Amino acid sequence: MVNEQKKPEMKVENKVVETRKDFASLDNKEKNEPAKSFEKKTEDKKEEVKVVAVAPKKDKAIARGLDLRISPKYSIFVCRAIMRKSPEDAIKRLEDVIKMKRAIPMRSLEVPHRKGPGMAGGRYPKKVCIEMINLLKQVNANATVSGIENPVITIARADKSQGPFRRGGTRGKRAHILIEVMSKTKLVGNKK
Repeated sequence: MVNEQKKPEMKVENKVVETRKDFASLDNKEKNEPAKSFEKKTEDKKEEVKVVAVAPKKDKAIARGLDLRISPKYSIFVCRAIMRKSPEDAIKRLEDVIKMKRAIPMRSLEVPHRKGPGMAGGRYPKKVCIEMINLLKQVNANATVSGIENPVITIARADKSQGPFRRGGTRGKRAHILIEVMSKTKLVGNKK
C-alpha cells in the first residue's frame, strides 16, 4: 500500500505542458541557458507555461514551545498579559518588560507593587519574555503564510512540563507554551 498525501492544488495558466522529451530535443545552447519558465517552441509562436501553487486558506495559526527553560508560574502571567493583542503589539509590550519600562501584573502573588495605573504587584520576567518573543515571531510568520489578516492572539496557554532532576532531589523548571491567532474579523463574526 502506498500512502497518498494531499498535495496543494496547482493552477496552470496556459494549456501547453512541457515534457522531458521536448526539453531533451533542444540543442545544447538552449539547455545551458537558465530558464525562468518552460517554453515550447512551435512554428512561429512561443507559449509560456506558469505553474502557480495555491495554498489552502486557514482560519487560525499556532506556534508551540515545548520544554522551554522558563518558569511556568511567570509564563502564565505573561500569557495573560498578551491575550487579545496582535502579535506586533505583544512583542512591543514584552520588549518594554525586558527594558524594565513596564511590569507584568501578578496580583495573586506576593510581589512588590510597581508604578503604573492599576498595577498592584508585578515583576520583570526577562527570560520568559525572550522565549515568548521568539514564539510570537513564529506565530506571526505562520499567520502571514496562512493568509490571516489582522491576527489577534486568541489562545495563549502555559503548562507545566516535566523538569529534569537537579542536585539534592529538586527538579528543574520547564514549561510548554501554546499560542494561537485568528483573524480579527473572524473573531468578531463568531461573537455575533
